[in-house]
Amino acid sequence: MSPSSLSTAGVLLILVPTIAFGGASLLAHIMRNIPGYMDNPTRRGLWRAGHAHASVLVLFALVAMLYIDQTDLSDGLKTMVRVLLVAAPILMPLGFFLSVVRPRDTRPNPLIWLTALGGAGLAVGTFTLGIGLL
Repeated sequence: MSPSSLSTAGVLLILVPTIAFGGASLLAHIMRNIPGYMDNPTRRGLWRAGHAHASVLVLFALVAMLYIDQTDLSDGLKTMVRVLLVAAPILMPLGFFLSVVRPRDTRPNPLIWLTALGGAGLAVGTFTLGIGLL
């Protein structure tokens, strides 16, 4: 694995405790029946989606780091793929969480577009990686 992929994997691994903290905070909201979570299905659903996307996308990005260096892509494209695959597990959950940050929010605010931005980055990064592996 190249030094760039190793350091990117290091960043992804540093994100894991933040995901664990997020899971603990969701559990606290459930256990303590904190107003604005259990009684707000929109907020509850988006926060759960944010936590799930963060977890899965960090694992996906870690696995993808193993493949990036196996491609014939230019160094610039390899860097782009790394950045896009790290951006997705950051941007998508942020969009889910920040779009209903206030307990009384029942509709997502415009920050929900961060999820689309992260998804677009994920699509471009994985498509580029896939092409590079062919």
